[in-house]
Amino acid sequence: MRNTFATLEAPLEHVRAMIERATEAPTLTTLADAAKLSPSHLQRAFRRRYGMSPAEYHRARRFGQFKTALRKGAAVTDAVYDAGFGSGSRVYEHTNRLLGMTPASYRAGGAGAHIRYTTTSTPLGQLLVAATAKGICAVTLGANEKELEQRLRDEFPQASRERVDNGREEWLDAVIARISSELGWSEQEAPDMPPLDIAATAFQWRVWEALTRIPAGTTKSYGELAAELGKPGAAQAIGQACGSNRLALIVPCHRIVREDGSLGGWRWGVERKRALLEREERRSANSAA
Repeated sequence: MRNTFATLEAPLEHVRAMIERATEAPTLTTLADAAKLSPSHLQRAFRRRYGMSPAEYHRARRFGQFKTALRKGAAVTDAVYDAGFGSGSRVYEHTNRLLGMTPASYRAGGAGAHIRYTTTSTPLGQLLVAATAKGICAVTLGANEKELEQRLRDEFPQASRERVDNGREEWLDAVIARISSELGWSEQEAPDMPPLDIAATAFQWRVWEALTRIPAGTTKSYGELAAELGKPGAAQAIGQACGSNRLALIVPCHRIVREDGSLGGWRWGVERKRALLEREERRSANSAA
């Protein structure tokens, strides 16, 4: 598939580097001027390239630094300032949404998992989204609700589970709205991505983060992604990391194909993968026209 966003690679990388260096989030206008793009074009292109808006990227980076410091045992006050927040109040006013618990509780490891979930119908079948108090823990596709609920029980056998109605839980609704927007099932602007609660190795996180940088409408082979990560002999390990992904459509492992260009498998069904890639390719071509 042709990468219709190749000409945007340099300006988007420049914008990302600006955000990485910034203590305070640069305005969208400032970033757009630097990229020589309109603010709306930059917003769409950046989200398609990195899976989030420039503001979300800046916030996620700071909270990532904050959580890492807490896990290493730093005092909460030190972690706040080292991450560039300037004051503790700016962390605590968003802490339930971004960490799922107070910073002190996060550092202590949190409590046992209670999972809330909901399901909805999509053009790809039934979609289930689940969350703990810390963040989104599963996004999965299936033929029906019974299949999806059994899969959730199999993956989290020790957790308590509670079904909530669609439209009654902020994080679950945000994921559904984001997926619907990015795949063209809805005309509404994609909302911010809630925090995640996914256990993974450092290598798996590297692979998943790299997957989010593959633009919609394009694909990469296992070998290409391995080389991009500086692990040219790790194509099989890349495949295993893709297979362990529990966040369908959020971490786009459907954009990985075999070396010969054939689709290969997908945790949620190869026919769904084919339909999804064809839909993304059409939308990307229409956006570039």
